Amino acid sequence: MNKTTSDRRKFVKSTAAASAGLLIMPSGSLFGQSAASNKLNIALIGCWGRSRRHRSMLQKENVVAICDVNAFVLAATSKEFPGAKLYKDWRKCLDQKDLDAVVCCTPDHHHAFVSIWAMNRGLHVYCEKPLANSIQEARMVRDTYLKNKDKLATQCGTQHHAEPNYARIRELIQDGAVGNLKDVHAWTNRTHNITGYLPESGSAPDHIDWDLWIGPSPMHPFNPRYFQAQSQVSVVLAGSKKGDTSYLHPDSKKWPLGRNCLSWNMFRDFGNWQIGDMGSHTMDLAFSPLDADFPTSAQSKGDPYNPEMSPSNMSSTCINPANSWRDEIRVTWHQGGSMPKSPLNYLDLSNINHGAMFKGDKGFLICDFKTRLVIPYGKAADMTYFEPRKKDELIPEMDSFQEEWTNACKTDLKTTCNFDYSGILIEQLLLGLVAYDVGEKLEYDAKKMEVTNNPEANRHLSKKYREGWVLNG
Repeated sequence: MNKTTSDRRKFVKSTAAASAGLLIMPSGSLFGQSAASNKLNIALIGCWGRSRRHRSMLQKENVVAICDVNAFVLAATSKEFPGAKLYKDWRKCLDQKDLDAVVCCTPDHHHAFVSIWAMNRGLHVYCEKPLANSIQEARMVRDTYLKNKDKLATQCGTQHHAEPNYARIRELIQDGAVGNLKDVHAWTNRTHNITGYLPESGSAPDHIDWDLWIGPSPMHPFNPRYFQAQSQVSVVLAGSKKGDTSYLHPDSKKWPLGRNCLSWNMFRDFGNWQIGDMGSHTMDLAFSPLDADFPTSAQSKGDPYNPEMSPSNMSSTCINPANSWRDEIRVTWHQGGSMPKSPLNYLDLSNINHGAMFKGDKGFLICDFKTRLVIPYGKAADMTYFEPRKKDELIPEMDSFQEEWTNACKTDLKTTCNFDYSGILIEQLLLGLVAYDVGEKLEYDAKKMEVTNNPEANRHLSKKYREGWVLNG
């Protein structure tokens, strides 16, 4: 068959599928109400920790590839998905020809790489938060998605977004429950006291490919404490703590189910501490009602600068431009003890571990992931200006955050936390970190992705990668 004939048959097939309400997957599968099979062929990259939270979704699809640098984890996961091909290098995994989609649950410093490589291969992507570790990564993930948004579904793993509270907060803010919006704050209370990378502690065990775990980041010596899971909120890695468990144990029953990220995400080459962790979640809580575009400026303060570590205590404030329904606003991120001032002396905001506060000219809205409190404030705040929506006008609630993505892959490609929305969100948080790094207020030209008043700051917008690792692969 010549190329012209082949292309013509592909066109006829795609046209017929479209007229029948079907989608064609990269593997050649058809999806839609009349499709014979509605299961995605998924590659799971990073098989334990956060990925355990996706098993319900994954078991409804076809997991045809699994990838992990830990041979013990790979062997245990293969028992759940016995037909899947096994890989330890995600770059080779993504070249498997029958894939439709990818679920990425790796350490943070691989997220942007896996997402971009997968989209470049025409694959739908669910990527755990944070979406990126640098502004350049965030922008490239978002741009790659926007080039493919008419054929790919993406979702960043900020699963708290499925809580009904998110929809109710959006309605209250946009309908004027606090009046004209002025300031927004989001925070988390997690802390760390680490001052530098962990020392060398022998060679990695045979079942761990340490070189692949390091991946695109600069090489650092192996230490088994990177593979512990911390059960406490205040993370201390100075020594092993009672109750800590490790992925290095040969018995999978003794592996942790989560929070292994708290053993490595404060190190700059592997993560950005709570900016990427609870920051992705809590800023999503604050960002969801704003319809925000990229910020125009950022300033920050916090712990003394340490080039190896993300700060424990820090706050950053960005200015977000006005849009069709609100004026320009200030959005501030707080972590590690930094907190906004409470509107009432008897209301202690520190009792909310991960929360947000919206300030308007007629009141405040304070919330966490599941609850919300509206506080009218001032002489004019009698609430007569506010009319709640009728029940049939409420934003529909989401059944499953993960399955919103799998359904989107098969139907309309629409998700609530796609890489457009999530890309802007993480770029704003990361710009605040750059302002912290240089210790100066930054003026930001988002269109050019350039700090206009501090040339030094532009060096902090990107990272250097090890030889052999390409971001846009």
